[in-house]
Amino acid sequence: MFDVGFSELLIIAVVALLVLGPERLPKAARFAGLWVRKARAQWYSVKSELELELAQEEMKKHLQDAENSIKAPVQALSENLQQAETELNRNIDEAAEAVGSGHRSESGAGAEEMDVPADNAMPAPDGPVDEHLADDGPDDTHPKQGALW
Repeated sequence: MFDVGFSELLIIAVVALLVLGPERLPKAARFAGLWVRKARAQWYSVKSELELELAQEEMKKHLQDAENSIKAPVQALSENLQQAETELNRNIDEAAEAVGSGHRSESGAGAEEMDVPADNAMPAPDGPVDEHLADDGPDDTHPKQGALW
């Protein structure tokens, strides 16, 4: 920034000694040193703030790139899922129409006369339910389920 060599500093020191005198020169040198330290501290503060802001901008850019790279496959997957759902619903409707028209034409009876649950729910089992198949949570007697070793 400033090209001040040793010879220029020596000339400045001699002029300051002549102008200020030997009694006031040390006080003036301390005062000048204080201002130089404050200026450096201010410069380093501004420099660190700029570096921090640049790092934050770079991090935001990386996050935005990552978000965009994730959004594209998610969008494509969502569209594929929507297409599959539409096709499945169309196939179910076609199958329901085929089954409905087949039963009516063969037996002449509608679906209300058949023994089919209206909500397509599974019927309850007739016999006793096996208690070992029910999952009520961790079992303290089993070594891998919830026991602390």
